[in-house]
Amino acid sequence: MQNQIDTLLITRKFLLKITENLSIEQLNKIPEGFKNNIAWNLTHLLVTQQLLCYKLSGLKCLVSNEMIENFQKGSAPNYMISEAEFATIKKQFLELPLLLKEDYAKGVFKQYNQYTTSINVTLNSVEDAISFNLYHEGIHLGIILQLMKFI
Repeated sequence: MQNQIDTLLITRKFLLKITENLSIEQLNKIPEGFKNNIAWNLTHLLVTQQLLCYKLSGLKCLVSNEMIENFQKGSAPNYMISEAEFATIKKQFLELPLLLKEDYAKGVFKQYNQYTTSINVTLNSVEDAISFNLYHEGIHLGIILQLMKFI
């Protein structure tokens, strides 16, 4: 699992690198034919990892309830993310995988509430969640790469 969490961190560093020169306006732009933007996708990744790994393990998420409400599955951008908020998101984007790695090593994930994803994959453990989360991050990497072509 530690290697998978390392892969999560590498993927997130890559995502930040490819988007680092975009303005806040570009990050918030929803191109024609799309339902969301780059800022929403990056924040959605933060929220989803927390829900899959922490909430379904019966633990408190390390992001705010407001963030969860605004960026969980089924949501869409409903406001423009500010530069200050995006700076916090970028910080959490790299910190939360490190905290996941620490918490996993400490054994804090003692139980898991089975969950079937929207693509019909059933998660039975935090290990399943960590593995599935990498797939989910890859999907959104592809979406972000597509969005970048149109901003």
